[in-house]
Amino acid sequence: MTRTLIDAFVAAAASHPDVPLTVASDTRPCSTSLGEIIAAGRRMGTRMTQAGIGAGDVIGVMLPNWREWLVAAVATQQAGAVLLPIVTIYKASELGFILRQSRAKWLFTPDVWRGTDFRALVAECGDLPDLRHHIPLGPAFEALEAEEEIAPPILRAPDDLALLVYTSGTTADPKGVMHSSATMLAELDSNLEMRREIENDAVISPWPPGHVAGVLSMFRFLVAGVPLVLMDAWDPALAAELVERHAITSSSGTPFHLAGMMEAADRDDRDLSSLRHYLVGAAPVPTSLVERCKAQNLAVYHCYGSSEHPTVTSGTADDPVDKQLNTEGRAIPGSEMRFVDDDGNDVPPGADGEIVTRGPELFLGYLDATLNADAFLPDGWYRTGDIGRLDEDGYLLITDRKKDIIIRGGENISSKEVENVLLGHPSVAEVAVVAAPDQRMGEVVRACVVLRAGMALTLEDVRDFFWLSGIAKQKTPERLIVLDALPRNASGKVLKHVLRASD
Repeated sequence: MTRTLIDAFVAAAASHPDVPLTVASDTRPCSTSLGEIIAAGRRMGTRMTQAGIGAGDVIGVMLPNWREWLVAAVATQQAGAVLLPIVTIYKASELGFILRQSRAKWLFTPDVWRGTDFRALVAECGDLPDLRHHIPLGPAFEALEAEEEIAPPILRAPDDLALLVYTSGTTADPKGVMHSSATMLAELDSNLEMRREIENDAVISPWPPGHVAGVLSMFRFLVAGVPLVLMDAWDPALAAELVERHAITSSSGTPFHLAGMMEAADRDDRDLSSLRHYLVGAAPVPTSLVERCKAQNLAVYHCYGSSEHPTVTSGTADDPVDKQLNTEGRAIPGSEMRFVDDDGNDVPPGADGEIVTRGPELFLGYLDATLNADAFLPDGWYRTGDIGRLDEDGYLLITDRKKDIIIRGGENISSKEVENVLLGHPSVAEVAVVAAPDQRMGEVVRACVVLRAGMALTLEDVRDFFWLSGIAKQKTPERLIVLDALPRNASGKVLKHVLRASD
């Protein structure tokens, strides 16, 4: 592959400039076109180069699902820079770490959005020695994309770093995942190959663009010119109305998103008959929801991937229903899987093992290179941290998770980070945090604590403590169990599988 992302963007604008983008937002609603966005982004990228941004410089984009996110993303590639999408729910602790480690030179944010003053938030981050410009949306942003001559893009190789996306994992600090134009375009090409049978395709995306799923929704629009409808905040009634109004054919999300939209459609008498494909991550879909989707000829199937390897497997609309619902699909073209034991040796066929993967979409490595030794086996196999096996038909079954994370509504939450916060509470002597199943969110944070002698703790106390800690509220425990002691094995390791099974 010899293309870069900016090559793909320019080609898309030339071949189908009038493909529509709709942003459903109370704050920044918008109806525009692919050609307009790419032209605005290229003008902005030209000005960024004139202002001193060089090839490989990192540009933070902490914006919701708005037109301006797309413009800034195109601008980074025009300038030969690296796009750093940042989740808008992050507070000063997470944002400061990401900006310092990435050495971001510029940062785009809202001015004020959903109660957050982003100028104040950046100030709370403390010393940011590499950050030259913080640009809240407003006159400064508009000046950057204003009419002027567009220069040729700054030349970059397809394998150069183009995207840096942070993901929560097993450690308290988020990890910087490095992708190139080549890895991103490989992901997009494989996805488009699987979607070629969808006629008059139009997509609605609820994914925040600080995550790789949201980034890919944006990039598919910019590269393939598939009509896109964006939501900057989840509203199931609005989602149902948008599907009806724009004849949406495809979407993705969690069971929480799907169930809410279906319920709203029933309540408000919305016509969802255009919707034929719905992709969910590795989360069970309730049987009652499955039956409702089948009744309206909506295929619901799973995929498996991560920020590091965006799509490893995927179901299809042609799979048998039991495979759509109970497996993560089969490996997409180019992706490889093995199943290994703790020493990296292959387990027998059909046995559970850690899933390790390779493929053209696989990331370049972590920005913190010290993390790479544990992340890879010889010959470039990535250790996913998930446990699974293939069934007799080659479909992936995920049976456990070595990575100690909670996936709440599609958001990865580090249990260690939550544990570290809770250990600062004066009533807590010991703590272990695990996922608890939840009908709406898939999983929520469950805190299992041992208290100091004579102390008490309620869930309300925990919520107040987390609010004062200044981290994203989504990480606040929603279940609390007080124990006399944490279950441990002979070596003293906490048996989290026991805690996951507890009521």
